[in-house]
Amino acid sequence: MYEAFIFAANAVLPIIILIALGYFVKRIGLLGKEFFDAGNKLVFRVLLPVMLFCNVYKIERLADVNPAYVIFGTAAVIMIFLLAIPVCCAFTKDNGKRGVLIQGIFRSNYAIIGIPLAESLFGEAGAAAAGVMSAFCVPLFNILGVISLTLFNGSSEKKKPDVRKILLGIVKNPLIIGTVAGLAVLGIRGIFEACDIAFRLSDITVIYKSLDSVKAICTPFALIVLGGRFEFSAVPALRREIVFGTVLRNIAVPVLGLSAAYLLMQPLSLSGEHFATFIGVFATPVAVSSAIMAKEMGGDDVLAGQLVVWTSLFSTVTIFVYVTVLKMLGIF
Repeated sequence: MYEAFIFAANAVLPIIILIALGYFVKRIGLLGKEFFDAGNKLVFRVLLPVMLFCNVYKIERLADVNPAYVIFGTAAVIMIFLLAIPVCCAFTKDNGKRGVLIQGIFRSNYAIIGIPLAESLFGEAGAAAAGVMSAFCVPLFNILGVISLTLFNGSSEKKKPDVRKILLGIVKNPLIIGTVAGLAVLGIRGIFEACDIAFRLSDITVIYKSLDSVKAICTPFALIVLGGRFEFSAVPALRREIVFGTVLRNIAVPVLGLSAAYLLMQPLSLSGEHFATFIGVFATPVAVSSAIMAKEMGGDDVLAGQLVVWTSLFSTVTIFVYVTVLKMLGIF
């Protein structure tokens, strides 16, 4: 028990401390809102795409990727999305809140918290596995988010969704671009190996070291920015929805997802690095981008923002518990 506790503390507490640091420096006025807004753009448009590229590139061979692991992860997210629809419809009759709650249940903060956590739990193997899963989960989160907010739109202006614009937005997503670029270079490397060509991207030292340096600053900077963007506020009118969304996101989804993965561990040949990724997919808080999307698509953006804050706050406890339990089960 003690060993499991220490393992969880070493993996989770550094992430919590960096988030708290961001919130602290904002509260004391050392850095302002403009800095964190600009920092958020830098993270999503430059730092995260580079980190995803590097994580994918460091995979030895695509043939080593377990397809069952990817299929399980994506299928589980879709199943959670489908289950969330009737549950949220039964909970509230407000369409603006329905779409936001559905998105809050299935959509994790995979890029900012999930990937660093996977690396913290299982080193480069965890980062590589998380990078592969990002190629599927990042676009899936965006697509399902658009569907949920289109089906349940609280806006008074019932506009027909622009499918072309939506698809273009998904294709132009920097996180998807970074992941796909990594897979493309990995594929080229495989062709070079088959043709006995010794040249690798890592042989271009200037470029490779620069990319590696950007990757190194991504995680701490992204977590500090995340903390600096937190706005804790009491919203009495939304207390019921906040509690509902937080409980489902932080407790129900991780328990269902991780339990299913544990039961299928041997049939699917799942290992520690896969579970490190599943914690990122199922147990991390609601994605920050969910609030932005809700505002743009007529959802209740106030509720969406509060779900980001409160699921992030409670995940500092729940993720710690899940990591401890998995360590005690011998998975990590």
